[in-house]
Amino acid sequence: MQDEKSGTLFARRFGRGLLWTVVALAAVTGVRSWFFPSKPVQGPPPVVKAGPVYPVDTAQAVAARFTRAYLTWDEENPGDREKALALDVASAGDPAMGWDGKGKQEVDEVYSGRVAVTGKGRARVHVEAHVLPGTGKKGGKGGWLGLDVPVVRVGERVVVSGEPGLVGPTAPPAHVPESDPPPVDAAMSQRTKGVLTQFFKEYAAGDTSTVAAPGAKIPALPAGIDLGGLDDWSVDTGRGSDRTGTAVVRWNTSGGAMEQTYRVVITRVASAQAERWQVSGLHGGGN
Repeated sequence: MQDEKSGTLFARRFGRGLLWTVVALAAVTGVRSWFFPSKPVQGPPPVVKAGPVYPVDTAQAVAARFTRAYLTWDEENPGDREKALALDVASAGDPAMGWDGKGKQEVDEVYSGRVAVTGKGRARVHVEAHVLPGTGKKGGKGGWLGLDVPVVRVGERVVVSGEPGLVGPTAPPAHVPESDPPPVDAAMSQRTKGVLTQFFKEYAAGDTSTVAAPGAKIPALPAGIDLGGLDDWSVDTGRGSDRTGTAVVRWNTSGGAMEQTYRVVITRVASAQAERWQVSGLHGGGN
């Protein structure tokens, strides 16, 4: 047999060594990773820190309490007002905050409205208060007053930062757009009017369990209110076992009567003996 040339022998040995190297590498790394390399592990997305949100609810609460104290005074007990103001005023300053120490005035209702943030932790809260007629030589007539209260956030607290200013109360808008009433199912309205009349009688009597649909939880009205009449009931056009309608109800209470509007949901309840409609939900307001 003729000897192989040295070059051929070297190539064969080199190829054989290369083959074993590839086999060993495949065993260590896995063949799959050659063709489907692992995707690089992505870290969590960077967290974007939002700026601090102004504590509107706290500002409204502080301004409301301050307003009640600020607009209430009694010349026979001037210290009561100073103590009440001290709960929310940033610094001592003038403990009377401009009051001359004369007369008497009370506040029976207060509610806070818009909060205008002015920057650097400061804001202005519009508060409206109902003031009872005052006493003294220049006693006020009472009624609703507006008050713009300056506040500032200091750490975890919101405090009144200075003297407020009396302003006019917020006027209602000159025009409120009306919504188009839904089409009425006249036959269904007539068919279920008696159901609604009976429901509202029991609603005023204090127990709706016998006239409400199974599973419905409708708290009854307190004592002292009687049904004057169901003045109107109209069911919206539609289909299905749940229907919605509008009820106009007249209540008798405290020697007078008042008319109110409700949106009512009625549900078809079927049994082996009969089928009937019962109230399954309602809310006032008509919207």
